[in-house]
Amino acid sequence: MTSATQRPDPPYRRIVAEFRTRILAGDLRPGDRVPSIRQIAQRWGVAVATATKVVAALRDEGLVEAKVGAGTVVSARASRKERSAGPAVLPTARQAGAPKGSLNRKHVLRTAIAIADAEGLGAVSMRRLAAELGAGPMSLYRHVTGKDELVTQMADEVFGEAELPVPGPEGWRAKLELIAHRHWELSRRHLWLPRAVSFTRPLLVPNMMAHTEWTLRALDELELPMETRIREALTLPALVRTVALSMAEEAEAEQETGVTLDGWWLLQRKRADELLSTGQFPLLAMLPEETVSDLDGMFDYILARHLDGFAVMLSRGAARPR
Repeated sequence: MTSATQRPDPPYRRIVAEFRTRILAGDLRPGDRVPSIRQIAQRWGVAVATATKVVAALRDEGLVEAKVGAGTVVSARASRKERSAGPAVLPTARQAGAPKGSLNRKHVLRTAIAIADAEGLGAVSMRRLAAELGAGPMSLYRHVTGKDELVTQMADEVFGEAELPVPGPEGWRAKLELIAHRHWELSRRHLWLPRAVSFTRPLLVPNMMAHTEWTLRALDELELPMETRIREALTLPALVRTVALSMAEEAEAEQETGVTLDGWWLLQRKRADELLSTGQFPLLAMLPEETVSDLDGMFDYILARHLDGFAVMLSRGAARPR
């Protein structure tokens, strides 16, 4: 087949190539914001679905990343030196994956995780995953029974990324702080994760169960009743999940609208000033704006106050022998 009969690259690839060139040339530097999905669709005259593929492809290449409070920005890893030997065209997931016939469970899960990281959990389906892997949809059922099990195994694979030291730091509080921050880091890295975890119907998978076991062992020295220990082992990740869901929703809103949280507050300033100038809300008028948008600070505060309360419970004699 001659080059004259070859199909042109689809529109999203041409847009990706333009962004890649600007990033590698240093026109867009690490931390610089890139247009939102809606802005890409408007500027290049393409559908929102096409613009979504642009952002997903740039994330797959490690050129951009989602950052709460800033939207989608150029990744710190996207330096000219690191990317100078990169491919001239965007590699497909099929090209980047294992050869056909060598499909394995881990490869299936890591590809599904990459889709969820770039486009959200809703973008993950057996058909989409098969297309990314260059395999027939039915071949995936040798590794997972369907989407529900796929998501469960994705979550377990992600929890396996966190290292839990044995025996861990000294004291129950330091141990609980450690595992809570491990979960927070996982939720920041994989914004879809909080939606994949249930506490009423816990996922019975080894990596997640190992985290619960580690938490229970962290409380061993207190000689608490098992009922109290399991409640604490479930409460701790529930706190993480609560704040992480807000973080995920904010990242999605920023990507879809192109308006960061700080930008949203600026748009609300006139209305806020009107309300606060009435004198009805003198304490709210004293609130520093950055306090509301600092989700990391909010998480640290919630965790610290929870552990303070747990310590008070222990001091009041709740830690009776088992």
